Amino acid sequence: MGRTSKFRGRCRTHGRGHKAGRGAGKRGGRGLAGINKHRVMTRIKYMPNHWGMHGFNRDPSLRTVHNTCNVSDLERLADGAKSIDLAEHGIDKLLGSGRISSAITVSVEHWSAKAEQKLVSAGGSIEGSEGDDERDED
Repeated sequence: MGRTSKFRGRCRTHGRGHKAGRGAGKRGGRGLAGINKHRVMTRIKYMPNHWGMHGFNRDPSLRTVHNTCNVSDLERLADGAKSIDLAEHGIDKLLGSGRISSAITVSVEHWSAKAEQKLVSAGGSIEGSEGDDERDED
């Protein structure tokens, strides 16, 4: 006779005690149940950064977000033309990723140093109102 059939029909707990046979009673709840009560030491030891804010976000007025495109996209955007105004496409910064083989004159507000270097070496040029003073690589 097995253990289950031994207790069947006799004891209402079937040898498990009261809490163990009831859902997730033996393990103290499911998921993060009791994380501020009976499992508080587990939280302190294993989840030290579980609650609260971490890091910081700059104020939106201080952020500079550019709509960018790479040098590799210029030939597709120019579509055979020798010059292109990126402001018409909603782009305000040119970055230097990729290759370019045709000489294109680009009009853009900001650009990186590598983008200018690649365009000039391909025979093109950049025209802009102010250029990118920092010459940063974003």
